[in-house]
Amino acid sequence: MPAAIALIDGDHHPAAVRDALARLAERMPVRGAVFCGGEEKLAPGVLADPAAHYGVPVLDGDPHGALRAFAAAGASVVIDLADEPSHGAAAKLELACVALDLGLRYEGADFELRPPAFAPKPFPCPAVAVIGTGKRTGKTAVCGHWAALLRERGLDPVVVAMGRGGPAEPVLAAPETSLSELLAIARSGRHAASDYLEDAVLAGVPAVGCRRVGGGLSGACVESNVLEGARLAGEQQPGVVLFEGSGAAVPPVDVDATVCVVGSREGALDALGPYRLLRSQLALVAGDDAALAHAVGRWCPIVVRFELVPEPVAAVEPGTRVAFFTTGAGDLAGLEPVVTSRNLARRGALAEDLQRARDERCEVYLTELKAAAIDTVAEAAEAAGARLVLVRNRPVACAGERDLDAALLAVHRLTEAVAA
Repeated sequence: MPAAIALIDGDHHPAAVRDALARLAERMPVRGAVFCGGEEKLAPGVLADPAAHYGVPVLDGDPHGALRAFAAAGASVVIDLADEPSHGAAAKLELACVALDLGLRYEGADFELRPPAFAPKPFPCPAVAVIGTGKRTGKTAVCGHWAALLRERGLDPVVVAMGRGGPAEPVLAAPETSLSELLAIARSGRHAASDYLEDAVLAGVPAVGCRRVGGGLSGACVESNVLEGARLAGEQQPGVVLFEGSGAAVPPVDVDATVCVVGSREGALDALGPYRLLRSQLALVAGDDAALAHAVGRWCPIVVRFELVPEPVAAVEPGTRVAFFTTGAGDLAGLEPVVTSRNLARRGALAEDLQRARDERCEVYLTELKAAAIDTVAEAAEAAGARLVLVRNRPVACAGERDLDAALLAVHRLTEAVAA
């Protein structure tokens, strides 16, 4: 039988709360109650001996710590008996993040939140995850960069990436995948700029592409084939598997360590955003927002601000007439494109930019491997007789921050400690 932790406040009269707790105890054991503030109906001395007034042990002062203490005593569900003003919607969602991170259900008068289910990893090697607080945060750039760091150290990484345009059955992409092969994928009607292809081509590691549909408040998917993709990754005899999230969705396979890429204050701190930070050992905050990094640090032990630096994967001769196509990343260092388009994910506006590139007789089309990069930009480059060069976005720590590469490698070393 599940055991409960109750959330209570002083805006209810203790007698009303005690009766509600007694009725709850008829359905399941009550390990105790967490006092969430309020004093409107709280007589002096009630919190000096709360068990005498509420009939159960009560912890006061730090709701997050109290929830963790009662969870350690064997509770499996949080029952929210508290209310605004002391425990309004924002406070409920904060405690829900803590509850979900502890593996607890969180139930209120008209809602229930369940922790996402994570399948055991189907291989013996370490596993890590790169998740995000939303779309276009830089997850693929970080995951690919991390995979390349591990490859350079001889660890044989394999990436498992899931996406809303991923294949119906998991597909393994080789690091040698060529532009002609990407064009063939696009011409067959499939998505040729899926994240797993970006990982394979730009990070130089095998990558498995998976599909997911839907996204819950805490990152669960309605359905996905990621577990099947994990099995395919395991067949490659990897030294480490990196799971890459999609949008704010979290890969549904258990991992040994997690990095969360933060794209905005809203994604990180509103609703159940902090849950993703709680399950992470490192948070990477996109941009130089010190206030956001400080706020994120409340939920995650290590925070590094970073930026993405676009760089071509092949040399471009000085003086070449270049068109640059991006989803909105920074500017190319050392090159001055004749045409810069930040509409790679906006096909209507992209068509106009491609016409400008043709009108300007651009000789090289530089593009990120995202969105319409292959089915539109690569096709346009071929039609115009231009050379297509892919662009990777390299994550670099902002000035004054700790070394980003060292931080990523430190997270990987945590997996070795888990294995030991």
